[in-house]
Amino acid sequence: MSRLPRLRSSSPDRAHSNDAGPSLPSRVPQTSLKRKAIMEEDEEMESLDQPRKLPAFGAVRPSRPLQPSKTATNLTSSRGAPAPVPKPLTKPRAPILTRSTRGTSAPPTSAKPPARPTTATRATAGRVASGSGSARPGVGIRPGDDKRFNDLQSQLTSIEAARAADAARLAAEMEAERNKVAELQANHRALSNELANAKTQELNQRRELVHASDEIENLKKKHSREVMDLELDIKKRDRELREVNEDLRICRSDLERERETVSSLKNTIAHQSTAQLSLTTQNHALEAQSMALQSQIDAYARTVSEMTLKLETAQKQVDDLKKEAMENEFVRRKLHNMVQELKGNIRVFCRVRPVLPSDLVTYSNTLSSSGSSSNGSEGGSVDFEKAKEELQANMSFPDKLDHKEIVLASSSSSATGQERKEVYNFGFDRVFAPESTQAEVFEEISQLAQSCTDGYNVCIFAYGQTGSGKSFTMEGGPTESSQGMIPRAVEQVFRVASEMKSRGWEYSIEGQFLEIYNETINDLLGKGEFDKKKHEIKHDPKTGSTRVTDVEVIPLTSPSQVRTLLSVAQSRRSVAATLMNERSSRSHSVFTLRISGVNVGLDGCPGTGEKCEGSLNLVDLAGSERLNVSFANGADKERVRETQNINRSLSALGDVIAALGEKGEKGNDKHIPYRNSKLTYLLQNSLSGNSKTLMVLNLSPLAAHLQESLTSLRFATKVNNTTIGTAKKQTRVS
Repeated sequence: MSRLPRLRSSSPDRAHSNDAGPSLPSRVPQTSLKRKAIMEEDEEMESLDQPRKLPAFGAVRPSRPLQPSKTATNLTSSRGAPAPVPKPLTKPRAPILTRSTRGTSAPPTSAKPPARPTTATRATAGRVASGSGSARPGVGIRPGDDKRFNDLQSQLTSIEAARAADAARLAAEMEAERNKVAELQANHRALSNELANAKTQELNQRRELVHASDEIENLKKKHSREVMDLELDIKKRDRELREVNEDLRICRSDLERERETVSSLKNTIAHQSTAQLSLTTQNHALEAQSMALQSQIDAYARTVSEMTLKLETAQKQVDDLKKEAMENEFVRRKLHNMVQELKGNIRVFCRVRPVLPSDLVTYSNTLSSSGSSSNGSEGGSVDFEKAKEELQANMSFPDKLDHKEIVLASSSSSATGQERKEVYNFGFDRVFAPESTQAEVFEEISQLAQSCTDGYNVCIFAYGQTGSGKSFTMEGGPTESSQGMIPRAVEQVFRVASEMKSRGWEYSIEGQFLEIYNETINDLLGKGEFDKKKHEIKHDPKTGSTRVTDVEVIPLTSPSQVRTLLSVAQSRRSVAATLMNERSSRSHSVFTLRISGVNVGLDGCPGTGEKCEGSLNLVDLAGSERLNVSFANGADKERVRETQNINRSLSALGDVIAALGEKGEKGNDKHIPYRNSKLTYLLQNSLSGNSKTLMVLNLSPLAAHLQESLTSLRFATKVNNTTIGTAKKQTRVS
C-alpha cells in the first residue's frame, strides 16, 4: 500500500474556487477544502458535553485498495494494461447523538445505543480526523466533501494500479531478458564447442596437408631423379648416336681412301713387275752391305758392355755421395745452431717506422683547427716536407756498417730557463732505419725460420707502443712487397721443407692462431663467429712443447692457405681506436706453426728414422699506452680495462725477463713468475732457454711519442742483456 502524501492547508480564496466544480485535476485544492470542513466540525464538537476522540489518520488502513481515478485509468490503458472498473466507496454515517435529561440519573429507555461504526466508516472518519484531534457527535460530512474524497481515493488507487502494472511489466521484461541471457549463454557454449571442433578439424587438416606436402615433395624428388636419369640416358644415347655417325663417316672416308689405295696398288704392282729385275740386282749388293754392318754391330756390343760396367761404378759413387750429403746435412745443422747460439738465445732487433701520410694529415688538421699559418703557404696549404721535419723526433743511426746503434736526442727548458739537451745511445743486434723494407727485416729472421725445421722451438714477437707498426711488421700489407714476417716465415718453412725432401726428410705442418684479450684466450680460427670455450695452457716438460686445449689446429699444405687463415683471424681480432692509433690491436695474437719431420732416406739409401718436432711462434703484442682515458661513458671504461690488462701483461713480461737475467747471472734457482700473466705462461718454453727467441722492437718516429719510445728502448736493452740457457733440439729416434 502506498502512503498518502502529506497535505497542507491553502487560502480560503483557493478553497472557494475549488467548490465551483465537482472534481479538480489537482490534489492540493481538494485537501484544503477538506481540512477547512474538518476544522469547522472540530469547533462545533468542542461545544458538546460528551466529545468523542476519533482514531488518528493512518491508524486504521482500509481493507481494500483505493479505486483508480479516470486519469490513472487512461494512463494505464495507454500503456496497454487493462483499466480496472472503480468501485463506489461506503459513505460514512454520522454518529447518533442523544441528549441527557437533567435531573435523571438513567438514560431513557426509548434511546438506542450508538451504532458501532464499520471498518469503512472508521477508515473514513480517520481520514477526516487527520486535520484535528476530535469531532463532536451529531455533526455529519457534507456531500461535496465526500465526493472529492472519493475522487482523491480513486486517483490514489489508479496510481497504485499503474505502479503494480509497471512492476509486473518490469518483472516480465526482466524475465524475458533472463531468458535471452540464458539463450545467449547456451548459444555461446554451442559456438565454443563448434569453435573447438573447428580448431580440431583445422589441426587435423593441417597435419594432413603437411603429410600431403611431404608426400608431394618426395614424389617431386623421386620424379625429378627419374627425369634426370632419363635426360642423362637420352644425352648418353645422343652422344652414342653421334659417335656412331662419326664412325660411319670415318668408315666411308676410309673406304674411299682404300679404294684409291687399291687402284694405286694395282698401278704399283704393274710398275714393280718391271722393277723386280733391278731389285734383284740391288739385293745382292745389300747382302754384301749387311755382312759389313753385322761386323759393326759386334763391335758396338763390346762397347755397350764396357759402358755398363762404367755405369755401375758411377752409381756406386752416387750412393756414396748421397750418404756423404746426409752426413753433411747433420754437420750443417750443428754449425747453424752454433752460429745462432753465438748470436744469443734472445736477440733484439729495433725498427723505426717512417712518417705516415696519416700523421701529416693529422698534423694538417691540427694546424687548420688552431688557425695557425706558420707552416702554410699562400692559400692555406701545408708544406708537408716542413711538417715532416717538425713531426719527427731527433733520431740518428751512426753505425752505417753493422747497423746496430740508434741515438735519440731531446731538448727541454730547465727551471732557470736554460735549454737542456739530452742524448740517449742504444745498441742492439740489428737496427732498421725508417727506409728499411720488409724484405731486409726478414733477411735477418730467415735463419731462425730454418732452425724450426731442424727441430728447435723459435719465438719471434713484436714489442712497442701503440701505433709503432707492430702489426704491419708481423702481418704486413696487401701487396707482395709489403708482406709481413708471418707470411714470409711460412713461405720460408715450406721452401726449406721442399728442399729437405732431396736429403731424405719428409715434413708435416700444422697451424693455430690465438689471441689473449683481457687475460682470456680466444681461438681466432674457431668455427663460430665468437669463441666461447674455456682454454687452458698445457706444458710438456719431456718434449718442451706447449699445447692449448680446445683450439682449432689446421693442417697446412701451402703458403696461400696460411694467408687465407691470417685474413680470417685478422677479421676476428679485438681492435679499437686509441689516443695514438685509429685502429689499434687490443689483444696479444700468437700464430703457432708446428713442424714434424722424419728421415725416411733416399732411393737406395735407407733413412735413419730420426724424428724432429719444431715450432715457430710469431707473436704480435698489444700496444702499450699510458692510461689517460676519462670515465665519461661505458665505452671509455672498457678501453681503460683493456689498457690495464695490456700494461699488466707487458709488465709481467718485463718481470720474467728480469728474473731470467738474475738467474743467468747468479746461477741460482730463482723463481720465474710465468703464471702472473697468460702471455708469459703461454711463452714459457720460448723464454726459459728451450727456444730461440727474437724480439722486434718497433718505434714511432714522432716527437710526440719520444717518452714512450725511450721507455720501450730501455725495456729492449734489458731484454738484450738477458742471458738464458741453450736451446734444446726436440728429436727422438724410433
